Amino acid sequence: MAVKDFMTKKVVYISPDTSVAHAADLMKEQGLRRLPVIENDRLIGLVTAGTMAEATPSKATSLSIYEMNYLLNKTKVREVMIKDVITISPYANLEDAIYVMMTNKIGVLPVAENGVMSGIITDRDVFRTFLKVSGYGEEGIRVRLFLKDEAGAFEKVVKIFADDQVNIRSVVVNKENDDKVVVEVQLEGGLNIDDLQAHLQEQGVHVDSISQTQVKVL
Repeated sequence: MAVKDFMTKKVVYISPDTSVAHAADLMKEQGLRRLPVIENDRLIGLVTAGTMAEATPSKATSLSIYEMNYLLNKTKVREVMIKDVITISPYANLEDAIYVMMTNKIGVLPVAENGVMSGIITDRDVFRTFLKVSGYGEEGIRVRLFLKDEAGAFEKVVKIFADDQVNIRSVVVNKENDDKVVVEVQLEGGLNIDDLQAHLQEQGVHVDSISQTQVKVL
């Protein structure tokens, strides 16, 4: 899965000559926690809620409200922005983006190629992608199975679903131990779950759980 398929393409950005006050207002109005800084169509920096807080005088300052407003309107984004911005290629794997965010303890990655930004991917985009890939929010049947960690183990399960004319919507696999894997399958509805469970168990498939799922708005 490529980053470009899951990134946010409509990005609110600012120029380096935007005032800190305007950038702060924009972030508040748009409900954003970070803003890319673009100059001549190229990404040159990033401002976040953290950098904005550092640029704002504390409540303990001796400055008056007028002096504070003057200072924030006079200070430009280029003076407070993060210049060494970590980016990711739009053609990188989504897993690479997750790894980069985890190792650098950041929640956002501008998506850029040769300095030209095409989008942004955040931890929220990653969460949304996981829900989509796992089939969360779709109406149907969710089956959790324990299978032997060997070639062909899932083939028997697929044949059972095919015999029952049930379409597989998504499959998530997690290694349980050296001998077994946990497989969660999202199926289309239309079949009695008791009948499906009985059919699986008759074929020696270990069913951990099976349930109907309802549509959820993501």
